[in-house]
Amino acid sequence: MPHSVERAGLQVADILAQFVEDRVLPGLGVEADGFWRGVADIFARFTPENRTLLEKRDALQGRIDEWHSAHPGPIRDMAAYQAFLRDIGYLVPEPEPFTIGTTKVDPEIAAMAGPQLVVPVLNARFVLNAANARWGSLYDALYGTDALPGSPKPGGYDAERGTQVIAWAKAFLDTCIPLASGSWSDFSGGMPDLADPGQFVGTRDDSLLFVHNGLHIEVVIDRSHPIGRDDPAGIADVLLESAITTIVDLEDSVAAVDAEDKVAAYSNWLGLMQGTLEESFDKGGRTITRRLNPDRDYLAPDGTPYSLPGRSLLFVRNVGHLMTTPAVNLPDGSEAPEGILDAILTSTIALYDLRGLGEYRNSRAGSIYIVKPKMHGPEECAFTDRLFNAVEDLLGLDRHTVKVGVMDEERRTSTNLAACIETVKNRIVFINTGFLDRTGDEMHTAMRAGPMIPKGEMKSADWLIAYEDRNVRIGLAHGLSERAQIGKGMWAAPDRMADMLEQKIGHPGSGANTAWVPSPTAATLHATHYHRLDVFTRQQEIADEAIPSLDRLLTIPVADGRNWTGEEVTRELDNNAQGILGYVVRWVDQGVGCSKVPDINDIGLMEDRATLRISSQHMANWLLHGIASEAAVNAAFDRMAKKVDAQNADDPAYRPMAGNPDSLALQAARALVFEGVEQPNGYTEPLLHQYRKRVKAQA
Repeated sequence: MPHSVERAGLQVADILAQFVEDRVLPGLGVEADGFWRGVADIFARFTPENRTLLEKRDALQGRIDEWHSAHPGPIRDMAAYQAFLRDIGYLVPEPEPFTIGTTKVDPEIAAMAGPQLVVPVLNARFVLNAANARWGSLYDALYGTDALPGSPKPGGYDAERGTQVIAWAKAFLDTCIPLASGSWSDFSGGMPDLADPGQFVGTRDDSLLFVHNGLHIEVVIDRSHPIGRDDPAGIADVLLESAITTIVDLEDSVAAVDAEDKVAAYSNWLGLMQGTLEESFDKGGRTITRRLNPDRDYLAPDGTPYSLPGRSLLFVRNVGHLMTTPAVNLPDGSEAPEGILDAILTSTIALYDLRGLGEYRNSRAGSIYIVKPKMHGPEECAFTDRLFNAVEDLLGLDRHTVKVGVMDEERRTSTNLAACIETVKNRIVFINTGFLDRTGDEMHTAMRAGPMIPKGEMKSADWLIAYEDRNVRIGLAHGLSERAQIGKGMWAAPDRMADMLEQKIGHPGSGANTAWVPSPTAATLHATHYHRLDVFTRQQEIADEAIPSLDRLLTIPVADGRNWTGEEVTRELDNNAQGILGYVVRWVDQGVGCSKVPDINDIGLMEDRATLRISSQHMANWLLHGIASEAAVNAAFDRMAKKVDAQNADDPAYRPMAGNPDSLALQAARALVFEGVEQPNGYTEPLLHQYRKRVKAQA
């Protein structure tokens, strides 16, 4: 390892050692030598088991590949198929009835229902925007998006658009905070006469604070404001409690391939826990500096002062079990498991919050919240539980201080979800359906069963419907309601807010008390859904419904006996190739792990490694089964390289791919397909890291 130092038998990149010893440990009063000895002990104890778990993944996949090769096509004998999965240890027995025992959980997770943001840790500006998205302007969210028909006229404030926004917002208030008589559109000021006086919970200067379905709504009264001065009641805005939780992501949305990248990630997490993170940027010729918002102060109806959090409650998403990192080399010279390093350092940094050493508090309940992605089955969840035990012991924390969010995004996890939850039942605070990764794992697991249906048909496939419903009902059956989050996936089109307003109410309607959104603006608009529907009442309504059968979940989406036309194949290949190239070129060439990428129809979609996994595995599957030839795949990449180049023509940092065989991004994209069958569980990280390191080495 270049530029490393020895610490307790480990070779630690000097940039990481310096960060830990100069910026993290001193403020905690932790002695460096003892800390590194503890770190080395955790690596010594857990690395062998980490490797064994990965070997089991490969062994299981090998057995499943053999089975599908011998039984091609759809599952024709489901009982025999499930018996086979149980025989090889892929399916485990259902646990006896249990209820999770998690304690010391913040109300944003246990008692509230609302939107959740996921933000790449490497982008400080985005991180601050997400953390500050606890409160959002409904007026702004409606005015500047397509949530309402039409769009603002250019050249300053559009009064006609403003009238449209105000009418929508006041109709929303009529629904959530109804007056005893009349409408908010007729309200002329003073204290409103509410149908339910208990909804009024405070004032902030002249503004009025209300609560509905556990979320706060602040009606901003300011007669000096350009909007408020023309309003009969002086209403200048309506603020909604919006992104009540945010996942600060070290995983799918970032490109972190070496010690330098990891330190940048940990540094931003440290800034959040200390309350010191800030970012300056130019906007319209002015320098704007973003910092964390303070808490919001109010007076209760009886005049007692109190405050509400000004920031989203933060989770941190570690990487999964697969990848290793050159930031630390073990005594045998091998790279350390990256997920183990994440668990240690993100928890250590969170001590600033637990001990009240930062400017603000994140968890008032005294917990650390770590989302753990891409775990395969209960053995891997149990491994995470023991790893977190060891981290707690290293840091002198009470057992189960470190909480876990389990991403239900791999097939072996969703088929054994109850058993997975049981292994972490005293620290679990979150289950979430990651339908994108789950689809990628579905395709890779059954790669040899036959050609898969087109990507666009996956969302309506019965296995995926069963997957989403099973997740909620299994969570409810084991006591997650009002103790933990049951979450749903991302709305991927940040510019299509009208569609989101119409469709995403389906997530709270499913019984999920949180769902992912792509921006603070989307969080504010999605928050309206949690006012229109009481999720905890909905959970009670569906709690006794039957859990969809395992038969449905295990129905593989193979296109049985289907013959595609050449035009259909070309269209599907082009769609996949364009999505792969549009994302990979930014990841490999610029180190951007998540961004709004134009799709083949030039619609901006939020892309991360999960979407890449689907597209690359789908092309690999069709290539394997002869639906598409090698020449056809290469031709699709050649066509779409030109399109992606054109879509990025205004980016001065962009490196064109078309006609450039030396483009490492183009090489990486092709490798993801042509080597897709061999990639571990179809993951894209190994190849992305390989090519990104080559780009950085050239620079």
